Amino acid sequence: MQNIHGLAIPETLAEATRPETTALVVYDMQIGILRQMKEGPAILERVLKTLEIARSAGIRVFFMRHMSLPKRMAGAFQYRQMMVWQRKTSAEEVEPWFLRDSPGFGLAPELAVRDDEAIFDKITFSAFEGTPLAIAMRDCGLKSFIICGIATEIGIDPTVRHGADLGLIPIVVTDACGGGHPEAAERSMANLRFMGDAMFCTVEELAAAVQ
Repeated sequence: MQNIHGLAIPETLAEATRPETTALVVYDMQIGILRQMKEGPAILERVLKTLEIARSAGIRVFFMRHMSLPKRMAGAFQYRQMMVWQRKTSAEEVEPWFLRDSPGFGLAPELAVRDDEAIFDKITFSAFEGTPLAIAMRDCGLKSFIICGIATEIGIDPTVRHGADLGLIPIVVTDACGGGHPEAAERSMANLRFMGDAMFCTVEELAAAVQ
């Protein structure tokens, strides 16, 4: 670890994943999203391993959930987005997929969220926009965040970029991030590597780093 002007600059995965300065962000591991993905079960298995590593190391854990607003509360952008995603030509035909307390909204029960862990709901793709995540991390003095979940090209990518803009070091667990569209997910991951703001590791490498 380098030090300059009173700042400690992490250079290695182990230095960036110290429990006192990092958190795990588990992105949108919801029932309704997992069942849309062919590789959902495999990603869930690797996310559970990542979660076990974080819990064993005493790393704080934040779970994110994507939430739809009722149609009466949706705005022009949200209607347009629903029309695109649901391949509808009429706003009257769309239906919110992730209404609060709907069957698909909940997190996968295998995650077994603990009382000392947090769940934040969002209507955005960046986990930091419109949620208390940045406030909570800043208040705990955290400097980095580990991220896993789904989907790489939809939510992981903008969350990593936004986190970097907030001055946090993103750490992407590559094999615990799933994509809804493989080619798009690969492009997102390649671009994040090109940008150079994030660190990357596998579940196995994370386990070795936090021992």
